[in-house]
Amino acid sequence: MEELDVEPTTTNIPASEGNHLGFVWGPGDILVYDTIYKSSGSVGTCSSFIHEVRKDEDIYSPILRKLFNESHHIFVGLQTIREDLPNKNKKTQFVSISKNYRSVIRACMEELQQVADTELATQYGNQVSILLAIELIWNLCEVLFIDAAPGGSLLLHLLDWVRLHKADVDEKAQEVLQSESPTEHHGYWDVPGGSQTLTEFDVKWRHWHDMVDHSLQDNSFASDPNLELICKILMGDEDAILEQKDLLSTWYHFLVTRLLFSHPTVKPTELHYYAQSCLAMFDSRSAPEPLDSILLAAFEFDIHQVIKDCSIALNNWWFVAHLTDLLDHCNLLQSHNLHFGSNLREFLLLEYASGLFTHHSLWQLAVDYFDHCPEFGRVYLEQQIEHVPLDTERKALKVLRICEQRQMSEQVRSICKIMAKRALRNNRLGSALSWSIRAKDAAFATLISERFLQDYCARGTFSDLDLIDNLGPAMLLSDRLTFLGKYREFHKLYGENRFSDAATLLLSLMTAQIAPRSFWMTLLTDALPLLEQKEVRLPPKVNERNTWEPEMSSLYNLSVKPMTFQDEDVEVTKVELLRLALARNLAMAIVKEGTVAV
Repeated sequence: MEELDVEPTTTNIPASEGNHLGFVWGPGDILVYDTIYKSSGSVGTCSSFIHEVRKDEDIYSPILRKLFNESHHIFVGLQTIREDLPNKNKKTQFVSISKNYRSVIRACMEELQQVADTELATQYGNQVSILLAIELIWNLCEVLFIDAAPGGSLLLHLLDWVRLHKADVDEKAQEVLQSESPTEHHGYWDVPGGSQTLTEFDVKWRHWHDMVDHSLQDNSFASDPNLELICKILMGDEDAILEQKDLLSTWYHFLVTRLLFSHPTVKPTELHYYAQSCLAMFDSRSAPEPLDSILLAAFEFDIHQVIKDCSIALNNWWFVAHLTDLLDHCNLLQSHNLHFGSNLREFLLLEYASGLFTHHSLWQLAVDYFDHCPEFGRVYLEQQIEHVPLDTERKALKVLRICEQRQMSEQVRSICKIMAKRALRNNRLGSALSWSIRAKDAAFATLISERFLQDYCARGTFSDLDLIDNLGPAMLLSDRLTFLGKYREFHKLYGENRFSDAATLLLSLMTAQIAPRSFWMTLLTDALPLLEQKEVRLPPKVNERNTWEPEMSSLYNLSVKPMTFQDEDVEVTKVELLRLALARNLAMAIVKEGTVAV
């Protein structure tokens, strides 16, 4: 297996010679631009280009997007494991969840490898290398920390780890097993099986070890230098290893091989010693590669160093966020808190989720990650959700539902106001009114209600009747909205020939004085045909002071108050007709009821 490249890629941003660069921080990226200012202090020309620098480019990969989606379901399932379960049961579930994470990684890796030969080979090839490294590290952490097998069993798990990450091991094993004599096959020793018990293996190993050591001591292999060299390497002879290290695969492959042939019952606490010595013998460089440092930290059982090194070396937060979350559920990180309030698990989940929020669809996954960050998750969600572009009404409803489910009242009002104003600009009065009602914005509901009334005056009909007919208690949000709803109810009563009920409602609307002044003439005009109906008689009641009751007085005042009209002659005529109709109706009521003149 070749050494994996986990170094992040860098890109140079071109700028005019000697010019300063300017930048603006965004929620998930930085906009960098060329300025007119030079380092010498003078002012010159600049480039017209703006460069977008994203901090998490992988979320825009269509294949890696599957990794984020699938792992989200695993993450949510992990959070549902009950704390009161016995440790043995929880361990089984944790190991299963770890394997699920790795299977998602491998599925994405295989899909990336299938397209690596296309014109996007460079881009996908780098992602394949990163996923190979991620799966290698995760598998080792699963063996050492999550499954945490005891000595003896640990080596068998490490053998599986090596075999799994040896690219051609399955093909070699199949070739050996299908041969006429598998034990005589040249690849037999490259893929040994692990079917015997630990006791059987230990007895056979000790016998084999003593036999090889005795053969080396009495020079039994002197006639075959290659066989003698192999035996020396397997017995841990450092000189032999240094001479032939170029023929070996990687230091961690050699580590497991050395443990298998020299220390098969190695204890977990002894791993760091062998890991350090193997790396030192295998690699003469002054500083190990990032992957080597991460694996060495794992063999040294330094979990926090593994997470720290991965955070630096890998190009996104997906790996460290999910691995840390799993390790935290295994109670392996409880002693490590950060100095600025949040623990390590929450810090990494917040960083990962914040990156998802910059994507046009993955932001929905981030909500669940914030939900499971008890200390700062809600604060981050409130801030991030305000940056989600409300491109369509469907998307706005999604965001609104998320906020309503979490009682984020301020964000709910903000979203509704934005959508109401947008709908009003597009002259979609029904949608604007619906959003303003959801926002409980009385002032904006009043404004939209007046627009409905203006449209009615201009066209003679109402739009969005379904909405107005079903306002219900929402019409109490503002006086103007109440008037709109009741005025529409008056029209329904009139259309059903319920003239008496319609007249009573119209009279109450006039006397309540909640209608805009510009609409008074419309109300008076609506009263004209009603006053001529035989069944409609306005109440001629008087009080103790021999004056009309307030309802009648207000109606009369409306008909005689001076008003400014656009078409003076027509409107004056309407007022005169109204006064005449009002007087006639009142006289008829007095005669009919046999009351005295007031």
